[in-house]
Amino acid sequence: MEKAKLRKLGLANLNWLHEHPIVKEQKELEISRRLFNDPIWQKAQTIAITKPLDFEFDTHILLEKGWQEGKQMLMPVAEKQRQLTFHHVTPETRFKKTTFGVEEPVASQNVSMEMIDLLVVPGIVFTTGGFRIGFGGGFYDRFLQQYQGETCSLVFSEQIQESWQVESFDLPVKQLFIN
Repeated sequence: MEKAKLRKLGLANLNWLHEHPIVKEQKELEISRRLFNDPIWQKAQTIAITKPLDFEFDTHILLEKGWQEGKQMLMPVAEKQRQLTFHHVTPETRFKKTTFGVEEPVASQNVSMEMIDLLVVPGIVFTTGGFRIGFGGGFYDRFLQQYQGETCSLVFSEQIQESWQVESFDLPVKQLFIN
């Protein structure tokens, strides 16, 4: 199946979960529990995540846990040439909505990619091998080409789809936390 069709299917599955908030929340709690108990989280001191859209995995639980544990939490800003930079966020950070509908931190400090211990990579569709289909902008694909640290994705079982051809530029995340 081609990526555009899989992206539509993945978005439909995510919207179904959004319409069933109790199911979605239970899955998020179980996935988060697995992440927090894993060495990939426990060793990381600087963690980059996204601020989710309503239908995506709610990363606010990660923010709260990270701050509680004294970790530095980062969120991306989309720059020119479809590049991502990551910026410190605190409970006081203000956000602005982009043309994509994503909220990005305002007036925050940029952090070099070498400082990121763990990058939590978003996506719409995943294979069990860690390959992903995102929104189609290639922001994370470009970042992953340069990034050498740990990567993971937090995935609902409804997002798993094996029936697509991985392309040469597709890079897998190292670990999936699935429920």
